[in-house]
Formats: sequence, structure tokens, C-alpha cells
Amino acid sequence: MHIEMTLDKFDKHILEILQNEGRINNQDLADRIGLSASPCLRRVRALEDSGLITGYRALLDARKLGLSLMALTYISMDVHTPERFAHFEGSVAVLPEILECLLITGQDADYQLKVIVRDMDHYQDLLLNKITRIEGVTGVHSSFVMRRVIDKTRLPV
Repeated sequence: MHIEMTLDKFDKHILEILQNEGRINNQDLADRIGLSASPCLRRVRALEDSGLITGYRALLDARKLGLSLMALTYISMDVHTPERFAHFEGSVAVLPEILECLLITGQDADYQLKVIVRDMDHYQDLLLNKITRIEGVTGVHSSFVMRRVIDKTRLPV
């Protein structure tokens, strides 16, 4: 059951700031939104407890890690059964190069994978030795990202 949390202006402001500055300390956050530290901390904890804030992460520079090639890989499956999909999803979930796996409609594919690798050799190895060997994969189409025009994690609040 989905329950939507009612957010007031303070909650929305907290969420906007935390999406940009996840490491901000509570006192600075409280000062920025116009509350004292204690009620600000209670609000942040309530947003975390509700599941609206799902975690805090460091965003890394892929290029500085030597990961310069991003691909969108479209996967077609042979049969559309919950078991086949569960097996595929479990198989790609353990591959560190897979940043995102989406079950999609409106394409000739069943899944879209967002993949990050060092170079074309790395992509070829991943594709031929791991992805295409997953039982049920019958088709693969790849598009390579030339430039990230918009690249954000911030959600509109």
C-alpha cells in the first residue's frame, strides 16, 4: 500500500538542500531553513523513517576512475515469465558495471541497462562473456553515450 507523506514548506526545503548537500550538518541545515536545530533534526529523522529519504551516497567522477564509456544496452528476452525476468534481474544485479536496469515497454526490448566501463574492450567482454550468456537473452542492441547533456540525481520536490 502506497501512502504519500504530506510535506510542508520546511520538509520540502530540507529535501532540496539535502539532495544538493547530503553532508550538511544539522545546525547549518536548521539555519538555512529557519528552524532551530532540534525540530530540524526531528523533521530529517521523520523523512528518513518514512522512507522518503532512502540513504546518503557519495557521487564519484567516473572518468577519474578510468570509466569513460557509457552505453545504453537494450535486452530482449525469449519468454516473458516472472521466473525468466527474476533470473535475468538477479544476474545483472551482481555486475558492478550495470548502473541501472529498467524493465521497459514501447521498444523492441524488454530491458534497458545503463552500463559504465573503461573502454570498448571492457564493454565487449561484459557483453559477450556475461550479459549474452544469461539464460533467456535473445537480443542485444547498444547505443553509446557521446555526452551527458543532463546528468542529475535531484528529484523535483
